[in-house]
Amino acid sequence: MTARSRTPRPIDHLVLPVSELGLARERLTALGFTVAKDARHPFGTENCCVFLADGSYLEPLGIANREECEEAARAGNVFVARDQAFRFRRGLEGFSAVAMATDDAWGDDQRYAAAGLSGGPVLEFSRDMLLPDGTSATGSFRLAFAADLRSPDFFFFASQRVVPLPADRKALEAHENGVTGLAEVVLSEQNPTDFQYLLQEAADEREVEALSFGMSVETPRGRITVLNDAGLQGFYGIAPAPGADRGLKGQAVVFTVSDLSECRRRMTAGGVAFEERDGRLLVPPAPGQGVLFVFGE
Repeated sequence: MTARSRTPRPIDHLVLPVSELGLARERLTALGFTVAKDARHPFGTENCCVFLADGSYLEPLGIANREECEEAARAGNVFVARDQAFRFRRGLEGFSAVAMATDDAWGDDQRYAAAGLSGGPVLEFSRDMLLPDGTSATGSFRLAFAADLRSPDFFFFASQRVVPLPADRKALEAHENGVTGLAEVVLSEQNPTDFQYLLQEAADEREVEALSFGMSVETPRGRITVLNDAGLQGFYGIAPAPGADRGLKGQAVVFTVSDLSECRRRMTAGGVAFEERDGRLLVPPAPGQGVLFVFGE
């Protein structure tokens, strides 16, 4: 019997819960990002995405209609249910999920189930998006969820663009801060290797790099790293919360910029507080930005 060949999945986008889209838009604009128009999901949530030139994007996620969200969660919508649980446990802002790009969400769902890591039933939906030229387009998506019950505050999902939104997003992918792509996402856990299998299945990648303070999985678009408390504090200056519970937690997003000096200038002009460490700019969380943002060449 031969093992199934693997197709490493690139990071598609990051889910960043926010208290209000208006706050997120204000903060992301101050950081030098170009922010897309608000868009509504058919199940009560809304977003204002930041699209990057490497094909990934940030999804600041807000609540447009609480009653619709609660109804969707009761009906089995995993995406909304996980968002509701995150806000209940961790607060209204943060970093709750990584979406991996796929062209076969049904196949990924079967793979997750076979590994004992299914996060729930596949979700299919469509949504409209307002484009920079004033026109609108409709995209359709299929999501398959991978999760570990020991990690209630973070999950992964495969995101298939069944009917993709228009590919020409150059105006939205140009950012004053010079960000060109996603370099790394940083998670934390007291014993990172407890979640090795979840990362391997989510990325569809067997190779895991063991680090002194955790582990890392390379994807075709960005790296996923899980650090223990010592690594998180040593690399990013994030002290562990007193009495912190177990499970994966989203801690930081690391971006690649074309010119660090220009990025520094833009942050200063926008009144953004930052720290320089090891040739990178570290911007601590603020209203509308629930996790640490890191900028480096």
